[in-house]
Amino acid sequence: MDSLRVDSTSSAPGVQPGDGGPYPTSTHHLDRHLYEVRSCPLKDGQELVRQHHYARGGSNTAVYMHGLYEKATGRLVGVAWWLPPTRVACESVNRAEWKRVLSLTRLVCVPDAPKNSASFLLGHSVRLIRRDKRFVSLVTYADESQGHTGQIYRASNWTYVGRTGPTPRWLDKEGRQVACKATKNRTKVQMEELGHVKVGSYCKHKFVLHL
Repeated sequence: MDSLRVDSTSSAPGVQPGDGGPYPTSTHHLDRHLYEVRSCPLKDGQELVRQHHYARGGSNTAVYMHGLYEKATGRLVGVAWWLPPTRVACESVNRAEWKRVLSLTRLVCVPDAPKNSASFLLGHSVRLIRRDKRFVSLVTYADESQGHTGQIYRASNWTYVGRTGPTPRWLDKEGRQVACKATKNRTKVQMEELGHVKVGSYCKHKFVLHL
């Protein structure tokens, strides 16, 4: 398995196209013959997210971490990170088979990724999950705090089911996004005691795909 190789050493935000991110890709289109989507080591996916996703981090686990790789160089240029959502979220998607619901929690490509990289990555990632036959429904969210609308999900035949209610967005001292429900539920006071800062409350656009 190739290790992570990112040409840029900066921590500039990358393309978060699954959420309709505002950062442009390069001017050339992806040649599907030059790229492949396959399982990615967790640590490599975490590092790419840390460098290029606005959340600056994520969970310490993954059900699937799929990477978009340049075939010739083994360079990792994008990741799709899948985790099980909360039971409430699962049941809102598929009550009968809530244990077989999975959430796309991070989708990001490096800033110089070719156009169509995100749709290529997302489509192949979903195919790998469908082939595995462990899950029957997928859910993801586009974050309004970043101006995202989920355009790629609409174009990929996901079903838009509306906006969630506003939830607080917290950042740690390093500027990484932190969830109140990480590991366990925490109150506002507990989050502040940990040094986290609330930067507002925002809604998200919710999308579902039944396999």
